Amino acid sequence: MRDISGWLPEAEESVLCGVSGGVDSMVLLDLLRDWCARHGGSVTAAHYNHHLRPTAYRDECFVRDWCAGHAIAFVSGGGDVHAYAAREGLSVEEAARKLRYAFLRTEAEKRGIARIYVAHHAGDNAETILWHLIRGTGLRGLSGMSHEQGGIVRPLLDVPRSEIEAYAAQHAIPHVEDETNADPGAASRNLLRLEVMPLLRRLNPKAEEHLCAAGGHAALLHASIEAEARRHMARAETRTGFAAMPVRDLSDAPPELRPLILLDLLERIGAGRKDVGAAHLRAALNLLDSASGKRVDLPHGVTAAVRDGWLVLETRPVASGERTLVPGIPLRWGGYELTLLDRADETGLALRAGNDTVTVRPCPAGERLTLPGSNGSRTVKRLCADRRISLRERDTLPAFYVAGRLAAVWRIGTDAAFVPDSPECRFIRVKYPVCGK
Repeated sequence: MRDISGWLPEAEESVLCGVSGGVDSMVLLDLLRDWCARHGGSVTAAHYNHHLRPTAYRDECFVRDWCAGHAIAFVSGGGDVHAYAAREGLSVEEAARKLRYAFLRTEAEKRGIARIYVAHHAGDNAETILWHLIRGTGLRGLSGMSHEQGGIVRPLLDVPRSEIEAYAAQHAIPHVEDETNADPGAASRNLLRLEVMPLLRRLNPKAEEHLCAAGGHAALLHASIEAEARRHMARAETRTGFAAMPVRDLSDAPPELRPLILLDLLERIGAGRKDVGAAHLRAALNLLDSASGKRVDLPHGVTAAVRDGWLVLETRPVASGERTLVPGIPLRWGGYELTLLDRADETGLALRAGNDTVTVRPCPAGERLTLPGSNGSRTVKRLCADRRISLRERDTLPAFYVAGRLAAVWRIGTDAAFVPDSPECRFIRVKYPVCGK
């Protein structure tokens, strides 16, 4: 197998290795074990059990037993991926990835470990670039994966899977197979790997290599463009939840750089780039030619506005946690004033009469409501989209629970199971915005 020593740990460094039990991660773990033994370092194997397959526990036991037989420290974790996906409005694939990386980072932090090793290889990188391309992406997406970013290290990123499998055979490294990897319908990435990539290799046996090379070129170009964008941001002021930049500086930047500058500002305030589309960026940039006072709502509770010659990005505080509504006592929650009454009054939501506790929480994008007259339940995320409720506003909507069960969401409606069936009802009066908040 080709030389990867440039990406392996420093002398006496302790690292964490994510290990699924598949051939890629088992080879990486063996390489790290041997390297650390010769350079005074140490490796801890970390396995995350997604509980998505009947054989999931078998995989965990396999990795644990192999580590025990080779004197490698081992740690495991697990979670309910389906519940997390529903709660956050994510695909199962994305939810599994988020939970896995959160686990790895938590375990590394516990041990004072700075770098986490994962076993992505050249085939994974080619699939990632292709996946971003067909979904629609810019240079950043076309760049593919990085050898090292944010404490995540991928030493096998230039290595084809065939070389990894040959190394495993040569060194008698065992592994377990995830049976869903052979099912094109199990995940979107499976379809790319099992059907699309083989077709591309028929057109050109070096298709994978060329995709990765193109990604490398895109990464270099993107890094150069981002460096130029940062040059125009010299006077920008940023902190969590707030960023301000002189309108003149942004206007002086070349038009193609301005969206990148905005995205960089969004990352600096902690909002990130997810869900920020071209339409959002255009709307924010159109503010540069407007007078002070105008504003644009962006995803994740961010507002863009021009004030006294500065473009200002701010995140509106979003209520967090769960609060109980006490009958007759107004509750300030986020930008709302909520009052639980025993009669209909002004604007609000009516619930079936009862004595169960009523609580309010942030709007759960992945949970479901069955509205009266509908053909079944739909996610809050879908219902908000149907009503043209922006992502920013969706994140601030109060969701009401009765005895722990979702009963209603403001601006969407009351679940059919909680609609009053008699003149008697409980009523949640909703006032918004709350002045002086």
